[in-house]
Amino acid sequence: MSHKEQRAPVVEESDVVEIIDDANKVKQMLMMKVETSTRSVVSIVGMGDLGKTTLAKKVYNQRDVQEHFDCKAWVYVSQEFRAREILLAIVLHVMFPDDEEKRKIEEIRETLSDEEKRKLEEMRENELGEKLCEVLGEKKYLVVMDDVWSREVWNSLRLYLPEEAKDGSKVLITTRNQEIALHATSSKAFIYELRIMNEDESWQLFLKKAFLGIGTTTPTLTTELEDLGKKIVTKCKGLPLAIVVLGGLLSTKEKTKESWEKVLLSREWHLDQGPESCTGILALGYNDLPYYLKSCFLYCGIFPEDSEIDAWHLIKFWLAEGFIQRRGKERLEDIAEDYMHELIHRSLIQVADRRINGRVKSCRMHDLLRDLAVSQAKDANFFEVHENMDSTFPISIRRLVIHQNLINHDISQCLHNSSSRLRSLVSFSGSTIGKKSWGSLQEHIKLLTVLNLSDEEFGGHVLPRDIGQLIHLKFLCIKGFRSHVKLPSSIDRLVNLQSLDLGGNDCNIPHSIWKLKKLRHLECRFSKVSSQSQINKCVNGYLGVEQLTNLQTLALEGGSWLEGDGLGKLTQLRSLTLSRCSNSCLKTEFFEFIVKLTTLEFLILHFTEGYTKETLVNRRGSVREKKNVTIDHHNKTLLPRLMPFSHHAYLYELSLFGMLEKLSEQIEFYPPKLLRLVLWECKLTDDPMMILKKFSSLRILVLGYDAYVGEKMVCSSGGFLQLEITNLEKLSLLGSSCHKSIKEIEEDGGEDWDKLRKIMC
Repeated sequence: MSHKEQRAPVVEESDVVEIIDDANKVKQMLMMKVETSTRSVVSIVGMGDLGKTTLAKKVYNQRDVQEHFDCKAWVYVSQEFRAREILLAIVLHVMFPDDEEKRKIEEIRETLSDEEKRKLEEMRENELGEKLCEVLGEKKYLVVMDDVWSREVWNSLRLYLPEEAKDGSKVLITTRNQEIALHATSSKAFIYELRIMNEDESWQLFLKKAFLGIGTTTPTLTTELEDLGKKIVTKCKGLPLAIVVLGGLLSTKEKTKESWEKVLLSREWHLDQGPESCTGILALGYNDLPYYLKSCFLYCGIFPEDSEIDAWHLIKFWLAEGFIQRRGKERLEDIAEDYMHELIHRSLIQVADRRINGRVKSCRMHDLLRDLAVSQAKDANFFEVHENMDSTFPISIRRLVIHQNLINHDISQCLHNSSSRLRSLVSFSGSTIGKKSWGSLQEHIKLLTVLNLSDEEFGGHVLPRDIGQLIHLKFLCIKGFRSHVKLPSSIDRLVNLQSLDLGGNDCNIPHSIWKLKKLRHLECRFSKVSSQSQINKCVNGYLGVEQLTNLQTLALEGGSWLEGDGLGKLTQLRSLTLSRCSNSCLKTEFFEFIVKLTTLEFLILHFTEGYTKETLVNRRGSVREKKNVTIDHHNKTLLPRLMPFSHHAYLYELSLFGMLEKLSEQIEFYPPKLLRLVLWECKLTDDPMMILKKFSSLRILVLGYDAYVGEKMVCSSGGFLQLEITNLEKLSLLGSSCHKSIKEIEEDGGEDWDKLRKIMC
């Protein structure tokens, strides 16, 4: 089975928008020293579509800005402002910073212990604010509040962002409203107002998008084509979003007079109203999409405004909804990724974050494009976003999306007249259904194909037995962490199920799950599959994991289901996570099965005897990261029993957890395309740097929590040719503190220590 090659990245939004001068000026404001020790507010002001978020992000991610502040947080505010959620997001960012890569709030939550999570959930708004004020009081902090729509936002949060902070603390606000900027900012000198692009800037930006494939070379256009192009660009009125959407559209067309003239004469231009509107251009970009992309674009509108959309979750949604058209023997997930790249190429969605190998990790939708998607979806009865819980429920619904808790309504009320047409129910909040209303809901959801809920829906207990009646269901997701969810035996009736995602919940899964032969993604990393009794085997026949031959993703707790050779038969697996495995898994045959899975991109093996679940989670952090190899064991016999990874040509992340006798000195032992290496609690006694420096492709190195317990580390010259990020902060030598350890490494470190120190997180 072929793997998708890493594609050349498309031109990112931050690259095509000419904001270098803007970024330098805003950076100067953020890093400017002030006479008093009070925190200052910097505002970026401009109408929608001028690139305020892009500019702020460009500045925020620059290394010198990152190093200038002790702690940083970025929060999206938007029109759906909730003070407590904003405060919680800031608290999570500043109290639990990610040392290696930025993560979403949901991923940070997963690193918390049960007690930490409980305390945060019980805190009222003022208590969260006081906690935040306490944490920030002694630090030089930077807090970015993106897309502020009202004075109320600043008035609600300002009390918890201490004014008497460490010299140089800053708050960066982006807003469309000049009055909000004046209200929050003490001096006009700290207000940066974005202007529309002039004629030449607009033309250059258009060329970059319309001629993506030619690199940095200026394209040669005929006089006729250039004249048409400039007339098209003039209609964009200097608005960057309009320019990149139109440029993305024309990049897919032939570079001929007829093709460009057709766009210029399109009837969608008349939709623009006023000098600040680009509605017609955005509609033109949507209407030009091939039929198979229109549904994918509209579906992006189901996510809350300004949310960061997990690319993998979105792809599974598209698959379940039937949007992905087969192309020969290509894997459906790869085709879906192509769809996503085409939408990015057309600037209809934006890349929010990339994985270490350049693949899209998350994406975002500009609020104007989201407005277009929601409007088009409503007109076509494609989906209904029910954001205003006090309004009248629509009469007929095909896909229902819930963003807020249904406090005053039973969900069955909004489906009363739907004639059982509901195909998808997607909730981004808790308390949408609950046990009481499940019965009254049954008659309306018999044809459901997508069900996305949180663990709060059923009080963290037993999923209704009647869920087995949803025989058309293809996607079932119950997001949450540490809640106990029990799946009923009727789960085996969901014969069309393609994706089961139980998040980080601790679940009991009946062994009859192995009957669901259409499953492609079984993501239940802390869930245990029950053993099949001998009597059941005699009556119903043997059920085993090898029957799920379509599996691409498998994440489960180890158990009796690993007995036999079933695992080695899952030759289509790209992602494998085995948590809390016992020593019984350490048989030679088990590792021979792993060797057979040469298509793997993501492998996690947790041999956890001697560890508690809480210890593992607190120290590991989020284990959701895809395409990662993790081996976690408490026994020194682990490494000798492992087989080499030399045949795993697609693995590019490797993490080793638990005590190891030593690292293999043979570079051929490791995945040949290793980009990221993490060593935790390995308790190595030999300096690992002499081996690690040979990893010529390594870009991220993390050593922590007793990965190495020797006296010193030596980094000789000539190694770490590609290294970009290293994190040694949690490393301790012979029980020394982190800071003392780092000092000792620096003093004894050798010629390459400067390279490591400069790129430390």
